[in-house]
Amino acid sequence: MSKQPAADPDDTGPLATFRQFFALERDVLAVSLAMFAFSLGFQMTSRFLPEYLVALGASGFVVGLFGTFGNVISALYPYPGGAVSDRLGSRYALTLFGLLSTAGFGVWVVAPSLGAVTVAGVTVDPWIWVFVGLALAQAWKSFGLGATFAVVKQATDPSRLAAGFASTETFRRTAFLIGPVLAAFLIDLHPSFTVSFRYALAAAVAFGVVGTLAQHVLYDASGDTVGGGRFAGVSQIRSDLREMPDPLGPLLIGDTLVRFANGMVYVFFVLVVTQVFAAGVETTIGVGPVSYAVDLSPQAFFGYLLGVEMTVALLTMAPAAKLAERVGLKPVVALGFFVYGAFPVALVYGPELLAPVVPVQWTLGLVFAFSGLRFAGLPSHKALIVGPAAQGAGGRVTGTYYLLRNTLVIPSAAVGGSLWAFVSPGVAFAVAAAIGLVGTGYFLVFGEEFEAYA
Repeated sequence: MSKQPAADPDDTGPLATFRQFFALERDVLAVSLAMFAFSLGFQMTSRFLPEYLVALGASGFVVGLFGTFGNVISALYPYPGGAVSDRLGSRYALTLFGLLSTAGFGVWVVAPSLGAVTVAGVTVDPWIWVFVGLALAQAWKSFGLGATFAVVKQATDPSRLAAGFASTETFRRTAFLIGPVLAAFLIDLHPSFTVSFRYALAAAVAFGVVGTLAQHVLYDASGDTVGGGRFAGVSQIRSDLREMPDPLGPLLIGDTLVRFANGMVYVFFVLVVTQVFAAGVETTIGVGPVSYAVDLSPQAFFGYLLGVEMTVALLTMAPAAKLAERVGLKPVVALGFFVYGAFPVALVYGPELLAPVVPVQWTLGLVFAFSGLRFAGLPSHKALIVGPAAQGAGGRVTGTYYLLRNTLVIPSAAVGGSLWAFVSPGVAFAVAAAIGLVGTGYFLVFGEEFEAYA
């Protein structure tokens, strides 16, 4: 695959990012469009699933287990995805993963209708189907993660890796903005959350079908040069772990601590808004003689908060990638890590501290805008991971890195869920923040710069 022409060095805004994206080769475009569709479906649904679980009878501890189950999937899926991307890059694999993901959305739709089931004399509550759906819905990541990293590395000059990731990442993250806002609109169509949320789930099924068809029709396997040798099983995993580039060590340790902290509380963000603060919006907006009544449930308001978060992310990712070319990747990555670490305490304690002078809803808006800055470091983070990899091995190095990091992060949500259920939400979030800030400090002290940016 040939490298793309260098972009105008001053052309770094979000619109420029979209122009660069649509200049990508057909197979890269097909993968990215499919990821956009599945990201749209997943972001319409995944951030609301803890509330869905509670509505179906799950406890806070079960919500934590759900987060840990997601961590298990995240640990198991990327490595085989990276191995497949380095060997085949087959459109049939993409189609299979698309169908599985779409089926997962469908399981979520019918979960309340399936109800409780009895297995060997034991009654299993309806929320178990949310776990089943997650195992299917995340299937697209098993191919997409490694494939996207490897393709961007092959198509981009080393000194422009962060900008290359910012181009595809900004396009994909647009789904992270549209999805929750669209879900918020659908959720507000019916007073019962278990009914209205299924509207969003049905829309996710439709996007999954569109994404699967688009990637199957557009993907050109003959132009795929991501391939490598035959996968040798566990022995290859051990070999890849030994051969992982040395500069990734400090990044992996700091990143693991930060992600462990985030994993402790991530699934509870929606519950903080909907249950701890019960922050809906009921007001009247007037423009001259015209007035409009706004009445948002806490669940719908959470969707708009996610929209605020992603708006900030989209506005800052490309400029941050450009900044990395001047100051290096490490400071930009560290900024993202710091926001990850500080966000939990800002979310739980910020609205309480400012309540006498600032309405809770406004404080939450500011806190989620701050959270959007964590995505500013994401393209630089990806460049720092895949940059030291040998050409043609980007997918495998990426898969190895995420296999190790995500395996270590597996217990995080269960730990956070235990603190949430048996101690207090405040303690869970404070402990998470402390771990995240320790990870940030470790990376600042020991992290290494990618030589193309040094």
